[in-house]
Amino acid sequence: MKRHHRLLITGIILLVSVGLFPAQAQNAQTKAPAPDIIGEWSGDWGPFNPASGMGMVKGLCKTLLCKVELKDNTYTAVFEGDCGGQYKYTIKMEGRQVGKAVLFKGTVDLGEKDGGVYDWIGKATEKEFIGFFTSASYTGTFVLKKKQ
Repeated sequence: MKRHHRLLITGIILLVSVGLFPAQAQNAQTKAPAPDIIGEWSGDWGPFNPASGMGMVKGLCKTLLCKVELKDNTYTAVFEGDCGGQYKYTIKMEGRQVGKAVLFKGTVDLGEKDGGVYDWIGKATEKEFIGFFTSASYTGTFVLKKKQ
């Protein structure tokens, strides 16, 4: 009888270990590779008011250009363009990979002249970089495509 219990316990241990270890190995192997978001992007940006039920107001500002770099595990984006005057802002972004995308968040103070402190969130895949920003006075969004 005791031998039967030992065999049963050994069988259960083997089943559990065979069931657990392949799942762990499979999860490590099936994690999506990090998307290549480093490089140059271009697209549109503009004001957006979610309460109005409308999408982004296009044509208000000229094309937005962006260059994304990765240094010391921190993404840096340089945004530049023209919207009633030339601008160029460098923003450090916290990013984390989720599936085949990198999700961003950040806070930046652009100075009193340009609207003060902004919070923003964004998502980048290998082909598209989408973001939403807000400050005490402005809300807006941008949609960028990766340059080939």
